[in-house]
Amino acid sequence: ISEYEEKVVGKLSARVAACVGGGIAASVAAAAFAHLVVGVEVADATMPVMMLAMNITTLAVVWYGGNIIIAGDMPVGNLTAFTTYIVQILMSLMMLSMVFLQSSRAMASLKRVNEVMDTRIDLKDDHASHKELQVTEGRVEFRHVDFSYTGSEDELVLEDISFTARPGQTVGIIGSTGSGKTSLVQMIPRLYDVTKGQVLVDGVDVREYSLRNLRQGVGMVLQKNVLFSGTIEENLRWGKEDATEEEIREMAASAQADGFVTSFTNGYDTDMGQGGVNVSGGQKQRLCIARALLKRPRILILDDSTSAVDTATEAKIRECFRTTLKDTTKIIIAQRIGSVEEADLILVLDDGRIIGQGTHEELLKGCGAYQEIYYSQRDREKEEVGAS
Repeated sequence: ISEYEEKVVGKLSARVAACVGGGIAASVAAAAFAHLVVGVEVADATMPVMMLAMNITTLAVVWYGGNIIIAGDMPVGNLTAFTTYIVQILMSLMMLSMVFLQSSRAMASLKRVNEVMDTRIDLKDDHASHKELQVTEGRVEFRHVDFSYTGSEDELVLEDISFTARPGQTVGIIGSTGSGKTSLVQMIPRLYDVTKGQVLVDGVDVREYSLRNLRQGVGMVLQKNVLFSGTIEENLRWGKEDATEEEIREMAASAQADGFVTSFTNGYDTDMGQGGVNVSGGQKQRLCIARALLKRPRILILDDSTSAVDTATEAKIRECFRTTLKDTTKIIIAQRIGSVEEADLILVLDDGRIIGQGTHEELLKGCGAYQEIYYSQRDREKEEVGAS
């Protein structure tokens, strides 16, 4: 403990000794109190120190009082009463030390809470020049975008990203794990700001929109599917709070979720449980897609959100996208080439760079990395078919 704290402990210990009286018992009690206060500084050792001090004090009182009783100078009842009093005093000191201990923990927790509350918000729209502008077309353009989570140009996650997604187009993004696919799409709803370059939506830099209006026009289904406690209908209404039952059924059907939902006894009133524990991974993904569709966004981003869905169901979902979302720009991140091979534009990412872009046929002819992924997946599918 510090020099100041040591002085305070010394003074308090002296007062404890004065309250207890003279002799060995007073010295032991004072030492016990000092040990208890010091124990606050070392939380892990607090309880053992307190118990040791209490037991030593009780032992000393009994030993000292026993000698007095043997000498015939004090009756046994006085020793019993004195032992009871000293135990009560030490228990009070133990409780006091616990108050100190909990106070120190509370101060540490308060400091952490204040750090969170005082954190400066990096993403603001205070200086946006088009706060009233809405996303109406869904055109997305990246112009020589660099991005780093730390803001340093020496630690770029994305480097010189340039492409254009026209309204209604489907853009597929494929690449190895850690190549920057998710980081790229997070620039569109402005979950992060670019380090260099521009991301434009409908020809306007995303930093010039109000965050509310920009994100209102973007629907995003993340890799980790998040469902809340409550019924299926309540979860879907997070996409559109005032949606009618017909709209909910329509979008659930587009996401291939209506079939399994209606098979439940309570249908759309089925309770999901905490985090959606009552449905499978593939069902969670389809419900999250339905929730995003209910929002009717101009830009729909699917971040590997059909990975737990079988290929037949995924094909049906893509077909519904083509028929019901003709005017919506769709950006699909996938591990399987089959999920994006019908896209109007496919981006191949590697280590934060676009190493190829074009249609499926164009990339098969001119992009070695895409060819490698395609043929390896095709060979794997053949092996699985042969094994079955």
